[in-house]
Amino acid sequence: ITLFGRGLRYILKQLNNLNKKIYIIPGNHESDRMFKEVISDYPNCINFNRKVIKKDGYVFLGYGGGGFSAQDPEFRKISRDWYSKYQDDKVVLVTHGPPANTTLDLLEKRHVGNMDYRKFVERMKPKLMICGHLHENVGMQDKIGKTIVIHPGWEGMVIELS
Repeated sequence: ITLFGRGLRYILKQLNNLNKKIYIIPGNHESDRMFKEVISDYPNCINFNRKVIKKDGYVFLGYGGGGFSAQDPEFRKISRDWYSKYQDDKVVLVTHGPPANTTLDLLEKRHVGNMDYRKFVERMKPKLMICGHLHENVGMQDKIGKTIVIHPGWEGMVIELS
């Protein structure tokens, strides 16, 4: 939600003033410790990093940070737990970085996304995956199997789950 880490408090204040619960994961410019500390000042902004939110028949899985590595051992560990608990549920996966080998991770004719995210999507088959990170691919969409993968970017997107 920031541009290179600038303006985090300002943005959180604006979101907090909407008086709606806003679930947020950090990007690669916010350290886990700093993000937890800053977001705690805004009661309507919920740190959704490495957490599960159940709402309206869906299970939302949040995993923020990173974005530059093709593999993520910590995500693999968490995703095994998520798979064992939620494999039969309607899942929406929210990550900062994109999965590998999609239009969302393509930079200068090279795929730079995360293979662990992709493998999880292939195995779990979530209804939707929302990611970000690569500013060059804002607004793009792709599919992994039947899973729609989107990068809403800073302008956002309206998504209706059915």
